[in-house]
Amino acid sequence: MEVSEIGIRLELSGHIAVVTLDRPERLNAFNERMWSELEQVVSKLKEELPRVVILTGAGEKAFSVGFDVNPDNTQVASLMDAIQKHDRKPADILIRRIRAAVDGFVSLPVPIIAALNGDAYGGGAEIAFRCDMRVMDPNAVICSSEVRLGLMPDHGGGVALTRLVGPAKAADIILTARKVTAEEAFNLGLVNRISAQGRVLGESIEIAETIARNGPLAVRSALEVIRHTPSTSLKEALELELEKAVDLIASGECRHGISAFLSKKEPEFPDI
Repeated sequence: MEVSEIGIRLELSGHIAVVTLDRPERLNAFNERMWSELEQVVSKLKEELPRVVILTGAGEKAFSVGFDVNPDNTQVASLMDAIQKHDRKPADILIRRIRAAVDGFVSLPVPIIAALNGDAYGGGAEIAFRCDMRVMDPNAVICSSEVRLGLMPDHGGGVALTRLVGPAKAADIILTARKVTAEEAFNLGLVNRISAQGRVLGESIEIAETIARNGPLAVRSALEVIRHTPSTSLKEALELELEKAVDLIASGECRHGISAFLSKKEPEFPDI
């Protein structure tokens, strides 16, 4: 199944969905329409929820350079007018609008892999930070570029980056707005893997296929604990893990895995 949008393309194949930011002529920068398209894609994914989602960019140059500052972007024009008037309301509305779209996407209850096929700047980097895993082309760079424009991360990426690499390293990346290479990103624990050149989507699909072969409820349950652990106390995280583990066993999904293991076969888990 393939759903074509103007700026975002959704392809569903088996248990895996690939969401492609598809404005290569603008380095996959987000314009006003794309935030609505992202919400539409989320709605479609909820209707036919896959086991894994991959987010990538069209072309070889960029994953996404974030918010499109082209003057033709009506959001930019209205924001510049508000800045002249020292009016904070339009900025509040815009950021909340963008945050709602991003929050909806990264809150899908399945693993989300960012396949960084090219450079990720500003909001593009932020969205990648908020995904569950990141695979990066060796020639790509990540840059939290907002402070160069007198801005700061506002898609939730500053918080996500801090939780990934710690406050000191996040400060270095965000406050200097310097470019982070794939090798450094891997060494920082910012990306999970560096792909072979030009193979980032293919290798991300291979990872997704590995995940999709596992128990779908087990994956979702473990993912929920992983996502909640950084923002909860140790006691709360341990309690959530216990609760989810008991619920999972009671669901009976493990019967398929244990039976296949005892029969020395690959398990075939039913959809949820």
